[in-house]
Amino acid sequence: MNRSMKSQWAVLLLIAISLLGCYKDEAALKKGPTPYQLNIPAGLPAMVIPADNPLTVEGVYLGRMLFYDPILSGNNTQSCGSCHLQQHGFTDGLKYSVGIDGIEGKRNSMPLINLGWQSSFFWDGGAADLESQALDPVVNPIEMHDTWENALSEIKAIPMYQHLFKKAFGIDEITVPFVVKAIAQFERTLISADSKYDQYKRGEAFLTPLELQGMDLFTDMSKGDCNHCHVLGSTFSDFAFRNTGLDSIPVDEGRYMITWNPSDKGKFKTPSLRNIALTAPYMHDGRFNTLLECVEHYNTGFHYATNLDPNLYTAQKGRMSQQEMEAIVAFMHTLTDENFMQNADFLPVR
Repeated sequence: MNRSMKSQWAVLLLIAISLLGCYKDEAALKKGPTPYQLNIPAGLPAMVIPADNPLTVEGVYLGRMLFYDPILSGNNTQSCGSCHLQQHGFTDGLKYSVGIDGIEGKRNSMPLINLGWQSSFFWDGGAADLESQALDPVVNPIEMHDTWENALSEIKAIPMYQHLFKKAFGIDEITVPFVVKAIAQFERTLISADSKYDQYKRGEAFLTPLELQGMDLFTDMSKGDCNHCHVLGSTFSDFAFRNTGLDSIPVDEGRYMITWNPSDKGKFKTPSLRNIALTAPYMHDGRFNTLLECVEHYNTGFHYATNLDPNLYTAQKGRMSQQEMEAIVAFMHTLTDENFMQNADFLPVR
């Protein structure tokens, strides 16, 4: 075979491969997206997933791409992942998160862990579901400081995204609802339930005497009494809103700014304690740098605010010794899930 014929065959082969690829894509589009098999670990309840946004392999992949793409910010420098870093339990490790213009917000970055079991989002519960939660940071002037019109324009200009949205949702026109649906799909896969504590419950690990003491104190109503809000096991939170006596008169009125109900002044969402050792600083305003400071607050430091949580109102100050507080901290360290922190499926797409 001469060189000319070889070249012709090479061209024909490339055409054939291209046609085969197109055929496969066409077949995949006709078949629809692939259902995502979500693995719910033992100890966690079934996850309720919206009927209009079922998890799919293609949707989760697209959401992961968008989560880490700075295209959603006004100057293309900041993504969702900029303030939610896997090594920090999907927080940013800062007292206050900083937006693209270098302006600090007034609240601490919340961890993105086991979001599929939560019924409201942000410290004040200002978003009712994961899909609507993804709307505000993009347009918030002290966060990503973009407009959805501009963000959509930039996304549509990228052929890869046109293709990925088509595969994930079967749509020809990319719209905001589908952008936030994709991000929400990815966020629902951020499941953590393989800590030392979980392994202990499965009979795969042992807790030290100090950790066991801490676990007992955690549920002891006359000592830590952490269990009322951070229910032992499962999600380690009931995700309710409480005033925990951080201030006599709240500087940040929290939930009240959403409901305008005076009884909600100074109330904030109870975060999960899973991976809590990695998400410092703590509280909505990052005022505590260590877990021991947090426990000390609940032991002696809380203020008798007008609407202080009843469990604290009746708690005796100074009820725990230094050693007992340290034991509770030791137990909370058993809630770190190393597999979650190192899960490559949660990293930016390479």
